[in-house]
Amino acid sequence: MTKIGAPKKTICLLPSHWQEALLELYRQGGSDNEVKALIYSWIGTFSNNLWDRWMKEEEDFWETIKRGRMLSEAWWEKQGRSNLMTPNFNATLWYMNMKNRFGWADSQKIDHTSSGEKININLVRG
Repeated sequence: MTKIGAPKKTICLLPSHWQEALLELYRQGGSDNEVKALIYSWIGTFSNNLWDRWMKEEEDFWETIKRGRMLSEAWWEKQGRSNLMTPNFNATLWYMNMKNRFGWADSQKIDHTSSGEKININLVRG
């Protein structure tokens, strides 16, 4: 019996310059959603399921996205570092962005005294 349906979509659908284009978007602080939108503009369709499958099955895609995420986080960190002394810099907005986008968390110390011992727990990004 012959399988009927659309052929499996692979990264071969992407233009030849896809890696450079994605990394450039991330270099400018771009997000995964912006990358998904760019891919959508290239191939006319793109789903979160396809993203997840490519992340699992397409090593070049996975490596590019991982590098891109690092570049994006570095861009955002530089924005905070470079603008700390700028009077109109909205540090709260920047910080909330970092928490939501990159999993940053406030350090919390918990005093657990039920056993008579004090335990400090620091919550950090995952």
